[in-house]
Amino acid sequence: MTRGSLIELEAVMAVASRSGFRAAARELGMSSSALSQSIAALETRLGVRLFNRTTRSVSLSAAGEQFIAEVGPALSAIRNAMEGVDGHRSEPVGTLRLNTSLGAARMILAPLLLEYLRRYPRMQVEVTTEGALVDVIGQGFDAGVRIAEMIPPDMIAIPISRETRSVIVGSPSYFERRARPLTPNDLMMHTCIRARMASGSLYRWEFERRGESLALDVPGSLTLDESDLMLRAAREGAGLAYISEWSVAEDIAVGRLVQVLDDWTPPYPGLNLYYPGRRHQPAKLRAFIELIRDSRTAS
Repeated sequence: MTRGSLIELEAVMAVASRSGFRAAARELGMSSSALSQSIAALETRLGVRLFNRTTRSVSLSAAGEQFIAEVGPALSAIRNAMEGVDGHRSEPVGTLRLNTSLGAARMILAPLLLEYLRRYPRMQVEVTTEGALVDVIGQGFDAGVRIAEMIPPDMIAIPISRETRSVIVGSPSYFERRARPLTPNDLMMHTCIRARMASGSLYRWEFERRGESLALDVPGSLTLDESDLMLRAAREGAGLAYISEWSVAEDIAVGRLVQVLDDWTPPYPGLNLYYPGRRHQPAKLRAFIELIRDSRTAS
C-alpha cells in the first residue's frame, strides 16, 4: 500500500497554495531543499508527478489537482482536531507567526512581543514586516497587525492600540529659513519629504478639520519608502515629514522636531490584530490575544 506521511501531505498543500517552494518552506519551517526532497519522495511512491516544475514556476499537474481535491478536506479535519486538542494546553508551545508593517512592529515589540516571550518561554515568535497587505493565512501566518482601516472585512479584529494619528514635523534648523505653515495649502511653498507607498504610488498628505478634508500631492525633491528614513531626513533639516505621532513623540518633546498644522491631523483608529474565524483557536494565538487584552486593561 502506498503511504504518505502527514508532513509530506502538508508539504504538497503548502507548495500548491504558495505556487512555489520558497514561500511554502518558510511556512513549514524547513529548507527549500528538504521540502523538495519530501515531495519528490512522495511522488516516487505514488508513481505520478504532482507538480509541473520549470525554472520560473511551479504548478499542479492533473494528478496533483485530483490529489489536492481529495486530500485537502481530510487535512483540514486533522488540523481542526489538533487545534482542538491544543486548546487544552496549560501553556502554548510552538511558533507564533505574525505579518505587519515595520512601523507597527516597532510599536508592539516591547509591550507585546517581548512580554509574550517572557510569559511563555516555550514559544517562539517570527515577525515578517511588509508594506503591502498580504493574505496572512495564505502566506502561512497565524495573524496580522495593521491599522483598522486596512483590515479585510471578513477578518476578526482585536484592537491593540488606542487612536493614533500622523503629524507634520520639521527640524528647528529648517524653520530658521522658512515660516511655519498655517494651512495645508501653505505646504505647496515648502520642501516636503514625500512618501512612496508599497503599491508604488506617491502618498497624498491627508488633512481634515471641522468637516473640511483635502489631500495634497506635496512638493519635494526627496522621496522615501520607509518611515525611519523619513524621520532621519527630517531631523537633518531636509524638509517636512508626515509621519506617525508615536515615532516622533520624543523628538517633539525634546525639541529635535517642531510640529505644525496640529489641528489639521485628527486621530484615526489604531492598530488591530486580525485573523480569520475558526472553529478552534490555537492556544498560541489565544494566549497572544489575552496578552493584548491585559495590556489594554492596564493602560
